[in-house]
Amino acid sequence: MPWTLTDDLDTYLATAGSVVAARPVRNTLLLTVADALRRRGSEAYGEGTPRFGWWRGEDSRVAGALLWTPPRAVLVGTVPPEAVAPLAEACAQLGGPAVNAERGTAEALAAWWRRTGAGVATVQEQRLYRLGELTPPDPAPPGRSRVATAADRALLVEWVGAFRREVGHPVAEAGRAVDDRLAYGGLTLWEHDGVPVSMAGVTRPAAGTVRVAPVYTPPQRRGRGYAAAVTASVSGAARAAGAGEVLLFTDLANPTSNKVYQRVGYRAVADRVEIAPTA
Repeated sequence: MPWTLTDDLDTYLATAGSVVAARPVRNTLLLTVADALRRRGSEAYGEGTPRFGWWRGEDSRVAGALLWTPPRAVLVGTVPPEAVAPLAEACAQLGGPAVNAERGTAEALAAWWRRTGAGVATVQEQRLYRLGELTPPDPAPPGRSRVATAADRALLVEWVGAFRREVGHPVAEAGRAVDDRLAYGGLTLWEHDGVPVSMAGVTRPAAGTVRVAPVYTPPQRRGRGYAAAVTASVSGAARAAGAGEVLLFTDLANPTSNKVYQRVGYRAVADRVEIAPTA
């Protein structure tokens, strides 16, 4: 069966939304991006027109979904192996963008591309973690956490922009992202002697889950435990507010951050790999 593609968010949500929400941990990216588009409009992630898609198995039931906010990679949710060949065809219809999918799906798609003569580049490998038993740093670094306010906006935009620059995301969207987080108390600062030294954000709840992101400490402040402390603080607050699952992603190329989050109680769920076809 081929993938069905549309630029109509309402149709996508009506058709595939419940299937995506049935696996909220593994589909966290699709859930939060779709929620942002629903609340903030089609330009929430830039000027490119978002596209959506779903795949039906032989029983005609929806068994997979994708979401694309160009020029970023296509986000693919959990899909069965038989959806991969049609996925390659759907990506060709979209113009051959990069794809972000769970490792097994990404590897199968890469193999399909290679069989057609295309090259494949691995752009990034990430690991999804879920919070188990929260274990705040002991001893904790000096200072305390507090929820950021509009008075912190200039600093937050600077830090979110720096974080985006480090991970290769569009820096121009930092202000919009900060304003959205401030609207619901979604950014927390760790302060030492009244001076902000680290930051952690948390997404709005989606299907009972929240995701910690971004986490940023200025380079000159790193190595002092601030990131672990502020991450533990926002994670505990999210759980106390009723989140059934608290999640976060790490870059597998950064062993330090992977160790930090495991120490405060995060446990690995799955890897996601971003791949891109090359000439």
